[in-house]
Amino acid sequence: MGGGGMVADRRPVLVTGGTGKTGRRVAAGLWARGWPVRIAARSVAPAADAVRFDWADRAGWPAVLDGVGAVYVAYAPDLAVPGAADDITAFAAAARAAGVGRIVMLSGRGEPGAEAAERALAAAGQEGAGRDGAGFAWTVLRASWFVQNFTEGLLADALAAGELALPVGDVPEPFIDADDIAEIAVKALTEDGLGGRILELTGPRSLSFAAAMAEISRLTGRPLSYRQIPLADFLAGLQAQGVPGDMRDFLAWLFTTLFDGRNSATTPTVPEILGRPARDLARCWPAA
Repeated sequence: MGGGGMVADRRPVLVTGGTGKTGRRVAAGLWARGWPVRIAARSVAPAADAVRFDWADRAGWPAVLDGVGAVYVAYAPDLAVPGAADDITAFAAAARAAGVGRIVMLSGRGEPGAEAAERALAAAGQEGAGRDGAGFAWTVLRASWFVQNFTEGLLADALAAGELALPVGDVPEPFIDADDIAEIAVKALTEDGLGGRILELTGPRSLSFAAAMAEISRLTGRPLSYRQIPLADFLAGLQAQGVPGDMRDFLAWLFTTLFDGRNSATTPTVPEILGRPARDLARCWPAA
């Protein structure tokens, strides 16, 4: 089992993306441990424990980081997009200058751009370490696709309509529950033992989108189906929904590049760290 003793630094933990899928779960887990939290998001109303934060507003970062002991980084829209590694380099430097002691960053499996951001974080954490104490501990959570994408995000509307149509064939993906990611993030932020590691996080089994839809249909008692469609049709549908061009380009890259089998294998990391099996997709849909 991973982890170790509780860290002595009890300064607030800054949770970027603090209203998102993993961020709000990380914040809840920290609060449950009695840890002070500072929520950071573009849409949050400023308060004693919440600040507005925008990755495009570098001038505002020092104020957000002031007095913070650790940071959970959930970069938006994704570490795979151009410029993400530069942003992480600059943010890590600002965090180091503010005296942040550790950073835990959410990443994605099989994404070359994300791996560049991971390297940038590690390099910034090591800079100055052992010389003047200016470095910071870092941990990367390299996660597979979230189960919650079916219930809270990108795919939720399709499930509500009864059909999911994507430009992806019969490629398995080990969907991971965002609660498992958050639980590991909280350990990495508040305990010793996970620093300096890139953790490959997956669910307990791999399912294709068609198999996942069939299982969700069985669990809910609702007729649900999956249909593979051409990329052009997928993009046309996004455009009709008003999805911006840069996001359409990103989703086109995501579905045509990452779903080639590179991420299909499961890993034992979640049970090794948490001492229990990874949560299964079926947990989100109790049998009808």
